[in-house]
Amino acid sequence: MTSHQYKLARNLLFRLDAELAHDISLGSLRWLEKLRLLGLITPKAPASEPVKCMGLTFPNCVGLAAGLDKEGRCIDALGRLGFGHVEIGTITPRPQPGNPQPRLFRIIPEEAIINRMGFNNSGIETGAANVAASSTFRKNGGIVGFNIGKNKDTPNEQATEDYLACLRGAWDVADYITVNLSSPNTPGLRELQAADETARLIEALKSEQELLTGETGRRVPIAIKVAPDLEDQHIADLAKVFLDGGLDCLIATNTTISRTQVEGCDFATQAGGLSGAPLTSRSTEVIQAFYSHLGEQVPIIGVGGIMCAEDAKAKLDAGAKLIQLYTGFIYHGPPLVREILKMRN
Repeated sequence: MTSHQYKLARNLLFRLDAELAHDISLGSLRWLEKLRLLGLITPKAPASEPVKCMGLTFPNCVGLAAGLDKEGRCIDALGRLGFGHVEIGTITPRPQPGNPQPRLFRIIPEEAIINRMGFNNSGIETGAANVAASSTFRKNGGIVGFNIGKNKDTPNEQATEDYLACLRGAWDVADYITVNLSSPNTPGLRELQAADETARLIEALKSEQELLTGETGRRVPIAIKVAPDLEDQHIADLAKVFLDGGLDCLIATNTTISRTQVEGCDFATQAGGLSGAPLTSRSTEVIQAFYSHLGEQVPIIGVGGIMCAEDAKAKLDAGAKLIQLYTGFIYHGPPLVREILKMRN
C-alpha cells in the first residue's frame, strides 16, 4: 500500500465514527491475513538491523504501541506491515467494557486523537489465548509485549494483586510485560506513579518475576510505562526507583492530559488522553530527561507523536533504543513504518 492509497482509504474511514473505523480496520486486516491476501497488497518492509533490548533481539526498531490491538487478535497481520514488535493491551485480570461511548475522538487538523477507552478488553485469559494462537509473526522472530493494568473497580490498595495476576496470566506467551501506571482513563491510576508506590509495586513484580523464572525456566522482562505529564523532580525520583529496583525497561510516554497544543479545536475539551503530533516534543523531552538519569542501565522505548521518520530519529537520538507508533500509524498508515525503517538503513 502506497502513501497515496493509504490516504484514500483513510479519507473513507475518517467519514465514520472513530471507534467504528478502528474496528473495521482491524477486522479487515485480520481477514486479509487469514485469506493470505495481505502480503500480496503490502510491499515488503526494508531490511533493518536487529536491536538488542531487555535481553531480547528485536527484528527492527519499530513497534506498535499498546492500545490499537488491545486483545492480540491481529498480531500476524500487523507483523506483515513491518513492525518488529507488537504490544497488545492494555489487558486487565477480568474482562471489562471500558467507558461509555463515544470515547474516541479525532482532531484531524492537528493530527491528534483523544481517547478515554477505559481499558476495554476481554481479560488476561483471552489475551493470552490470542497470542498463543498467533503463528507467523513470532515464528519470524517478532516480539510480542503484554501491556497490563488493573481493573477499574479494583482499589489502588489492591492494585498490586491485579498486576501480579496479569503477570502470571501472560507469562507463558509474553516476550515482555509492560505495567501501565499512566493511563488517564482509569480513576486514580496515575497515583501509582508516586515514587514510593512505584517502588513497592516494582518490588512485588520483581519478586514474582524471579519466582516464575525459576518455575518455568524462562525469564520475561518487565517494563513500566509512564506519563508525559511529569515534573523534573518526579522524573529524577522515578529514575532512582527504576535503577534501585532493577527495572528491565521504561516506556516513555503514554498520552497527555494537557490541552495546550489543541486549545480551540473541535473535541479539545473532551476528557481523556491526547496523543499524536501535539505530544511529539514533550515525549522526546521526557525521554531525554529519563536518559540523563538512567543512561544505558535501563533501556527506553520511545513513543508519543511519531508522525514521520524525523520524529522517530529524534526519539532515538534522545536515548530511546526502540520506538513505538500509535496515532502516527493511524494518520499515515503502513508507509510510515517503511519510511522509518528506510531511514535506519
